[in-house]
This record gives sequence, structure tokens and C-alpha cells, in this order.
Amino acid sequence: MNKVMTRTQHTPGTRPPGRRDPRRPAGTPPRTRQTRTTTPSTPTPPPQPRPTDLFADRLLAVLSGRRPVHFMLRHTLGRAYDDLAHLAESGPLRATRGTNPTISDIGYYVPRAGAIEAFARIGTGDRLRAMAFRLELGTDRRWRCTAVELGGPRPPRQDD
Repeated sequence: MNKVMTRTQHTPGTRPPGRRDPRRPAGTPPRTRQTRTTTPSTPTPPPQPRPTDLFADRLLAVLSGRRPVHFMLRHTLGRAYDDLAHLAESGPLRATRGTNPTISDIGYYVPRAGAIEAFARIGTGDRLRAMAFRLELGTDRRWRCTAVELGGPRPPRQDD
């Protein structure tokens, strides 16, 4: 199969022919010239999401099966990764009846500088679950999860 691409010739200074597809909108409206004001306005950067929001989304993605457990490997410390792996194996937040779990509320408490204890309410269908996690700020100024619980206390640790 030979693919042939043709290009219509147009004279410089004129616009190429517009798209005449009735299934699509006509296109974007023409640009208007913007006039500069006397004082230059500095663009405001978009607000940064809080670490509690980021980690709640990340933990929910792992516990619902949308992401593998190793997705959180560099975002956890100590026993938190083992607890997360144990929780993800049981699949408590897997999608049921076609409804994906969603975070309905997030709250947090700051017990000391560089530590956050947070909770998230997770809705799955007609059920509401609770997830608690602790974040600590490392020396590299990155937040890491140091504890995670879902719907009750964590199981007792079995030392080998």
C-alpha cells in the first residue's frame, strides 16, 4: 500500500483553506490584539497541592489496584511500605459494581514541625471507609509516608 500525501498550494500572505467538516466546530475564534498595561503584571503560579492531597491520591491508587505497590516505594519509609503491601494484597478498595473509590474528604493534624497525621474518607459505592496515614518531612525536603492504616488498627507484626 502506497500512502500519498498531497498538499494544496497557496500563495504567500493568504490563509490555507479552512476545514469544512460538518461534524466539528468551525474552529477557534480569531485572536484579538492585547494591549499592554503600564504596569507589568506578574503571572501567578498555580497553587501547589498539599502533601496530604497528593499522598491520599497515591495511596488510593495503590489500594484500589490502579497502581502497583512499588509505585509507592520511593514515597514510603520503614514499615509503611510493608503495611501498604499487606493492605493492597487483600484489595479492600477494589472497584465494586462498576464504581471506583473516590476521596470525599481529607483532614490533617500537625503534631510537630515536619510531621503530618492525616485521614481521608473514601467512598466506594454506598460504603464509606477511612484511611489514616502519617507523613514526615525528610532532610531532602521531600514528604514520605511513614504509616498507613485502613479501616482499623494494623495487624500485629510477626517477626521471623
